[in-house]
Amino acid sequence: MHSPDLSELHVAVTGAGGYLGSWIVHELLAAGAHVHATVRDTGNAKKVGHLATLAEGLPGTLEFFEADLLKPGSFDDAIAGCEVVFHSASPFQIAKIKDPQRELVDPAVEGTDNVLHAVSRAESVRHVVLTSSVAAMYSDADECEATPRQVFTPDRWNERSSLRHNPYSFSKTLAERRAWEIHGAQDRWTMTAINPSFILGPPLSGRGDSTSLNTIRTMTKGLMALGAPDLSFGVVDVRDVARAHLLAATSPDRDGQRIIVSARTMSMLDIAATIEAAFPGVYRLPTRTLPKWVVWLFGPLQGADRIFVTHNVGHTLKFDNSVSESMGLTYQPALDTLRDQVESMRRLKLA
Repeated sequence: MHSPDLSELHVAVTGAGGYLGSWIVHELLAAGAHVHATVRDTGNAKKVGHLATLAEGLPGTLEFFEADLLKPGSFDDAIAGCEVVFHSASPFQIAKIKDPQRELVDPAVEGTDNVLHAVSRAESVRHVVLTSSVAAMYSDADECEATPRQVFTPDRWNERSSLRHNPYSFSKTLAERRAWEIHGAQDRWTMTAINPSFILGPPLSGRGDSTSLNTIRTMTKGLMALGAPDLSFGVVDVRDVARAHLLAATSPDRDGQRIIVSARTMSMLDIAATIEAAFPGVYRLPTRTLPKWVVWLFGPLQGADRIFVTHNVGHTLKFDNSVSESMGLTYQPALDTLRDQVESMRRLKLA
């Protein structure tokens, strides 16, 4: 898919230095847009240096703004004068959570509040593209079996997650519901939600703290060599998710829509086999499935509680991505996604 011509467009991207946010900025700069990028600290070269480097080789222009999800009013300057706002800033962490309310829910919900109220104060904004997640549509894989066609569709909401069970999914659900509430209370700007599944693919920054990179690193470091749990995920290339954001921004008839962006369903062994196909013999990758009772017994030692194991291990799932395809989005092959990701991680000494 070629980038549309956005040379006259002024846009704001929240969470611009993140795994997905960086690729959204890349696509916007490639299309010639004037990008206002929000970051926590404009002086942190590790988090913003790669964006500045991107801007040097692409036709668009880039300007940095400091903003904090928990600080009311901190997004006003970045959003002022922009026609489109991409809100991608939100914590993505599923392991080692000590206080889910403070670490996940507060920044997700209050951040959505702060960004969208800044949008409402900026008369220039006409459209918002919200980065949500399929996690706002379901909590556990076994729910898919109870759906009418055994497939998750855009009209579905996650009703099972809580602070105790899948708190990340709970935070995404609350944040997206809050966004639609704010959107529905006004009639000046339109909004589209992008709901990606598990995002994979090459990072643009040198940081190694994303959940995507950590998942693949667990495999490439041989930590699953004895076997992998029978877990399945919807997966999608980070570059495809970024392109979906641009398509949503340039499709005026998408107001009020939730768009599932997911290329395919893959099990842990599918992911391992794909990495093996790209790098034969390089890594000690899992080749067999661990019995569910083993995962149930020892899962808590690896951060997977037994309720999660019960409802997700051994269950598959499927997503209806037809709306994304109707927008013109085409999905990259899994081999390309994982090869490019592992190659990037090798260059960064992360794999």
